[in-house]
Amino acid sequence: MLTRRDEAVLLHARRHGVVLARPLVQALALALAGALLLLQGWPLSVGGALALGLAAAVLLPAVWRWERTHLVVTEDKLYVVGGTLHRRAEAVRHARVSRLSLDQTLAGRLLGYGTLVAGELEIPYVAEPSRVLGLVEQLTR
Repeated sequence: MLTRRDEAVLLHARRHGVVLARPLVQALALALAGALLLLQGWPLSVGGALALGLAAAVLLPAVWRWERTHLVVTEDKLYVVGGTLHRRAEAVRHARVSRLSLDQTLAGRLLGYGTLVAGELEIPYVAEPSRVLGLVEQLTR
């Protein structure tokens, strides 16, 4: 992790699982079409196998990105870390946060996610955004 050794991590979380909804629906549609084509026999079964492979190719990278992206709140800063081979971190120090806001759609309120804006840092699909906002507000005072 990118924190100093003497800096306490107050929150370490992933983005809300709703980010997987679209790739999951796409993968399920492809898998269903692939299964139907497989049941038709040769030569359509080749297309079915390709559709199943494409379903996996759609879903696996999305799950991998979701699993490798983390929201971290420490005593000193708020940041998002993501990536595997190319690791990227965006951070803002609490002392530098001039603007702190939460944007939630109706779906976001119902499912428990939102977009947190802290200064120049905008983090979409934050799980339990009110709790995270409250924590960051306390630390920016």
